[in-house]
Amino acid sequence: MSQPAKKAKGFTDAEQAAMKERAKELKAEARANKDKVQGESDVLAKIAEMPEPERRMATRLHEIIKASAPAFSPKTWYGMPAYARDGKIVCFFQSAAKFQTRYATFGFNDSANLDDGSMWPISFALTELTAAEEEKITALVKKAVS
Repeated sequence: MSQPAKKAKGFTDAEQAAMKERAKELKAEARANKDKVQGESDVLAKIAEMPEPERRMATRLHEIIKASAPAFSPKTWYGMPAYARDGKIVCFFQSAAKFQTRYATFGFNDSANLDDGSMWPISFALTELTAAEEEKITALVKKAVS
């Protein structure tokens, strides 16, 4: 006569699967946070290399974007500060000094939700940041996130 199967103590298959899934989620969150921290560090290092007044503008843009779109991940893109959502660059700053142009540029990629009819601006020349420009940029970044 065989013994009845003993019920194993411990976690069920469903519970084990749920724990494994949660462990994966925690690892993914840790990687994302590490990437965000590393990305911000890289962006701040690139900003520190810029000559004035671009360093001041890029620093202020960084602050505005972080405040207006905290979900964005800072990262460098072509060696310049950029901000991504779900791995796609949404907005970026280009230094005039690095690209030997007349003015710095703040721009948006197609992942930004700036659509307005059949034509809208996605790139802006910057020679300085006053309160008026900061207000416009804040509104554009918030719209880009929407």
